[in-house]
Amino acid sequence: MRDNTVRQEQRLASPRPRPTALWGLAAAIVLITVAIVIPALTGWNVYANHFPPLHALWMPHVGPGTIPAIVLAIVLIRWGSAAASRLPWKQLLAASFAASLLWLASLALVDGPSGLGAILNSGHEYLPVARTVTDVGVLLQEFISRIPLESTDNWPTHVAGHPPGALLFFWVLAQWGLGNWLAAGIIVIVLGASVPVAVLVTLRQLDAESHARAAAPFLVAGPAAIWMAVSADGMFTAFAAWGLCLLAMAASAKSSRAVAGWGVAAGIILGFCVFLSYGLILIGVLAIAILVVAKNWTPLPWALASAAIVAVAFAIAGFAWWEAYPVIVERYWDGIASRRPLEYWIWANIAALAISAGPVLGAAIASTASRLRHFRNNVAQDRVVVWLAAAALTSVLLADLSGMSKGEVERIWLPFVPWILIATAWIPPHLRRGVYASQLIFALLVQHLLFTGW
Repeated sequence: MRDNTVRQEQRLASPRPRPTALWGLAAAIVLITVAIVIPALTGWNVYANHFPPLHALWMPHVGPGTIPAIVLAIVLIRWGSAAASRLPWKQLLAASFAASLLWLASLALVDGPSGLGAILNSGHEYLPVARTVTDVGVLLQEFISRIPLESTDNWPTHVAGHPPGALLFFWVLAQWGLGNWLAAGIIVIVLGASVPVAVLVTLRQLDAESHARAAAPFLVAGPAAIWMAVSADGMFTAFAAWGLCLLAMAASAKSSRAVAGWGVAAGIILGFCVFLSYGLILIGVLAIAILVVAKNWTPLPWALASAAIVAVAFAIAGFAWWEAYPVIVERYWDGIASRRPLEYWIWANIAALAISAGPVLGAAIASTASRLRHFRNNVAQDRVVVWLAAAALTSVLLADLSGMSKGEVERIWLPFVPWILIATAWIPPHLRRGVYASQLIFALLVQHLLFTGW
């Protein structure tokens, strides 16, 4: 395994991707700078929370998580890549989960103990509403009627803006005695920490282990953790990642029984994702990419059938997704979205994503584009990463062009971030530590200089 990893790193160090990755990194930094500077210099009101393109406030601060976050960053920069290439697979997964959990928690604690989940208690959020639900049947039956802004007793912003699956998740926590913000926040953090594991397992199931190991440090820790802990979108990201992982398990299974079992499980989770967030219907692009690279479509009927059962069950209970979507579009345009200028957000959304994913997003996009141009020359592992990263980028592009994503995408697009960052596997080994250090330093600066509310 060690010899294979060394050969893989030598191949990844070929001169072709190096300038491409660096140019992409520079482009991301320029885009972020322009998105911040233009509203500040021109006075252009783009209706963000004082620090566009982020929904954030300028608020330099430190907290109890500051020192642990800095120490962990130093450890990851010094030993992260070496550990990812040398650890036995199961130990790598365990270490990835542990490191991600510590990174999420330490960054959250920069805002003090309240950073672990107090935002979930906001009047705009799901948790306060979840604690008041006494009848799920009635909730689902009246859910659509309470979406419009002019309706009597309309839902708070985030509840109205999502299907009822998100609210039901927190309702379940409340039923289990975990309805306080601290317990709910810790659960969201733990789920978020599992995302790198799901992505790594997916890549290995698709015979791209060397690329998984190369990308692992970037999946474990980066700026996205600021919004993963503790927004509900971090929970959405975990559900989507594990649903896709199960689909990869189905596509790589050796027996028809295993294909059916994993396929049904994947369909249930991915089907439920659509009832967590309307935008997660775009995760279907990644699902198709997984089946393409696996060259196995046999899980598709099982996954589609089980996803359909989820949708039908919700419809029978009173909530039909296809009836709710036009209503939420109307609510969206009745709110602040109607005042946010598309001519800014159509490109500033990408800048916000580059802050959330880190400037290395530019390197990942550029490297993916380079390999798309030379697709026939790619080896099998390259093609896996090309397909998945390109699928995630396509999903982001569709969301951006829809006009239904204007601002706050630093958290809304989190489910697509890890699948783009797998393209960091192509960063040459002799540059990887420096690029990774810039990612973690960038994350520390964003968390300590801004108050994002998450």
